[in-house]
Amino acid sequence: MSLTRRLFSAAAMTAVLAVSACGGSGDAPSAGQTSFERAGDRGLGSPDAPVTMIEYASVACGHCATFHNEVWPMLESDYIETGQVRFVLREMITGPAQFAIAGFSLAHCVPEDRYYDMVDLLFQQQNAIFQAAQTQGSARNQYLAIARSMGMSEADFTQCLSDETITQDILDANDRAGAEGITGTPRFIFNGELLDSRRAPGESAYTYFLGSEQLIIDGEPVPNFSDAETFRRILDHLIAENTDAAMPAADDGAESGEE
Repeated sequence: MSLTRRLFSAAAMTAVLAVSACGGSGDAPSAGQTSFERAGDRGLGSPDAPVTMIEYASVACGHCATFHNEVWPMLESDYIETGQVRFVLREMITGPAQFAIAGFSLAHCVPEDRYYDMVDLLFQQQNAIFQAAQTQGSARNQYLAIARSMGMSEADFTQCLSDETITQDILDANDRAGAEGITGTPRFIFNGELLDSRRAPGESAYTYFLGSEQLIIDGEPVPNFSDAETFRRILDHLIAENTDAAMPAADDGAESGEE
């Protein structure tokens, strides 16, 4: 996964995202959302979680599929389901556009509480979809099988993929992401700050930055890896930071038994 190719400078991108991640005019979070979300975001996990993780991704992006197949199971079971992380996926059209739009259209057409189930299935089946397109000349049957496995009929499937309103919603989400400075996928924002990879002054290796600051854990910069262990380190660090920050200062008098 390359997190270094971008058209905006890191400083400009951070400034844009600091505003957009929390929503602009008319984008105030709804009830049950965190302050880092905006109206229309599909959140997964507790809104009281100390860390909100936003991913810009495409179901037709190979690097996104690698992340979801290799890192997502750990993220879901150890952090989202335990109430430590609130997760939001924001849709982009990267990879073959027709596959990104078809996949996200199906995710829009299942019940709201099955959205992430459909996205997960699309990532799992991404290679099969691409292979079907190459060997059979069409991936329609592969998509239809996925839709049926989620309870959709062929009529539902056909209607879903021809729904212009859904297609426009996906295009609008992609355009907005581009306007916010997101030029590739996957990209991640933690509590309103962009996770980026670049060289620190005087260093030759690429390491992670969160916002404008180099990410330091246990006294060491975090290397630009996108495996489960690296994301576990990052999440544990951010959870500890934000949990400590939310705790009230100890009352010395109470600790000593004084009134």
